[in-house]
Amino acid sequence: MTDADLIFGSNLVAMVTPMHPDGTISEPGLANLVDHLLTTGCDGIVVGGTTGESPTLTEAEAAQLVRAVAARSKNQARVVAGIGTYDTAASIHRAREAEAAGADALLLVCPYYSRPTQAGVVAHCVAVADATELPVMLYDVPTRTGIAMAAPTLIELAGHPRIRAVKDAKGDLFEAMSVMARTSLAYYCGIDELNLPYLACGATGVLSVVGNVVADRNAALIRAVRGGDLDSAKALQGSLIPLVDAIMRTSQGAVMAKAALAELGIIPHATVRLPLLEPPPPHLQRLTDALATIAVPV
Repeated sequence: MTDADLIFGSNLVAMVTPMHPDGTISEPGLANLVDHLLTTGCDGIVVGGTTGESPTLTEAEAAQLVRAVAARSKNQARVVAGIGTYDTAASIHRAREAEAAGADALLLVCPYYSRPTQAGVVAHCVAVADATELPVMLYDVPTRTGIAMAAPTLIELAGHPRIRAVKDAKGDLFEAMSVMARTSLAYYCGIDELNLPYLACGATGVLSVVGNVVADRNAALIRAVRGGDLDSAKALQGSLIPLVDAIMRTSQGAVMAKAALAELGIIPHATVRLPLLEPPPPHLQRLTDALATIAVPV
């Protein structure tokens, strides 16, 4: 077990936010989902991240989610709060609220939309990391933010005592290996399609959307790679291709993960908040077909 396992976990799930048909948060759905994630081997739950529809959550809702998940998980999994915004002051406030609500760590996305310089990215991340005593995982996802965290930026930020990890959704494996070689940052794959190659290249673990449904398969994948059993790892990843395709390459990850959980009866509704929409019938059929290829614990 690595230090990062103890701080963040290794088999992390980007948890959806269960909602009633009117768009309010479903406490029963949340409790059932947390129980499902723990039962299937998730050891880190990311609350209020992109998959949790963070842009539509109020500050009060974000803190409510952290409190509820921390209380329900009872220290069986690390609770990582998504607190990043494009406003440094707002991100600091959310970080302090998450710390007060019981979060174990923070997930800090690269500031989006405003496209700051790399120096601005560093200043933003340092200001947020300085605001609490919690360890920080950076989130590098240029397809959503419009700007990447450059390798020199990541290397510089690795010098901060509380910046300990990266959720990498950039997909540049050579850069990831280069940063891992030059820093002590723990890497987590943030692209379900690439979980196996990231783990094989030295990533500590995964931070998965598909894990909402099959965290047990991700746990087995991590064990196989750590044990040097690449044949089993390839078989596991191959068995998940239809489900990964259905969830990640149709409507949108948060939308399809909710649809899968609702179909399995783990959450009562697949409601999402605008501007997201529930999936059309062809996407649901692809999802149903994919779910039929694997046995999902419910």
